[in-house]
Amino acid sequence: MKYIGQIGLLMLVTFLGELFNKVLPWPVPGSIYGFILMLLSLQLKIIRLEMIKDVADFLLDIMPVMFIPAAVGLLVIWEDVSQYMGQILLICITTTLIVMVTTGKVTDLILGKAGDDNDRSDY
Repeated sequence: MKYIGQIGLLMLVTFLGELFNKVLPWPVPGSIYGFILMLLSLQLKIIRLEMIKDVADFLLDIMPVMFIPAAVGLLVIWEDVSQYMGQILLICITTTLIVMVTTGKVTDLILGKAGDDNDRSDY
């Protein structure tokens, strides 16, 4: 019964995120609104971690299984996609590098380390 309550709470936050998507005029997916709502709820202690921890751990454990349909779909269209593989790899590598650099810079700004590369005693 505990798991049903926890999954219900996650579904409620997901539903509210989708509701925000329909009501607000911004082009933000409902899942992002849901993530923001969950983050705020956890930070403000509206939802305590213990209230969702078991189901969250379960979902993280089965996450690799969720990628199987996408991989099978890629195999189905492999002949169409394979001719563009060089371009796809270039895009993947470039965007990965952009995300890594951006994440590092934002983290430095948040931690107050921008411009102070010599002092790494906090890390």
